[in-house]
Amino acid sequence: MTKLNQIIAVEKGVKSKSLQDINAAHAKVQKPALLAGISRTYQPKDEEGEQLPPESTRVQVQAEDVLRDVSASLTRLFDVTATKDWANCRARADVTVDGRTLVADVPVSYLLFLEKQLAELHGFVKKLPTLDAAESWSLDPSTDWWKTDPVRTIRTKKVPRNHVKAEATEKHPAQVEVYYEDVPIGYWTTVKFSGALPARRVNELLERVEKLQQAVKFAREEANGAEVTDQRVGDAVFGYLFG
Repeated sequence: MTKLNQIIAVEKGVKSKSLQDINAAHAKVQKPALLAGISRTYQPKDEEGEQLPPESTRVQVQAEDVLRDVSASLTRLFDVTATKDWANCRARADVTVDGRTLVADVPVSYLLFLEKQLAELHGFVKKLPTLDAAESWSLDPSTDWWKTDPVRTIRTKKVPRNHVKAEATEKHPAQVEVYYEDVPIGYWTTVKFSGALPARRVNELLERVEKLQQAVKFAREEANGAEVTDQRVGDAVFGYLFG
């Protein structure tokens, strides 16, 4: 018996050949000179007249032959596609992860949909924001945010101070230099919050997505290994169209 995966493997080649055949057939019937023929003979008016050889051109393309060729090529395409589509209606498999069946009896068309969606989901999860590894985080139950431990820092204010470089004399005033000193005036207590995820959580999610991707791939391979019944649709279609 033919397997569904064998039909899928040849389908692309059959489609490509059918397209080439159709294009070639179209090119042939669009050239009037290839479909035209002629035969003519010459007879002089009297026996003394010039004798000329007969002329003829053979018909090189016959439209009915082109139709037969197109019919043969497309019949194969119609049959292969019908065999695949009929089989896809019956080809099913379970999606199983770690011995647990997540989804049972899944059609192969839906397995293909799952594969595409999981690939996009993997890209989404991979780009999820993660907590800054330079900080120590804990989950705040009152807000459901992640937070850091409080960090206390000093708030200072610049206060001007005078530095006497030279005392005043009878002839000269004192030489005073003004400088600024940072004087503590209070304290900041800072707690950082974040809605990002721990890297561990993101890695766990990625692992789950990848496991499911693998399970779906195995299920698709199993479904595509189902035996198929060869369909003969093309003869009926082209027997009606060109018969």
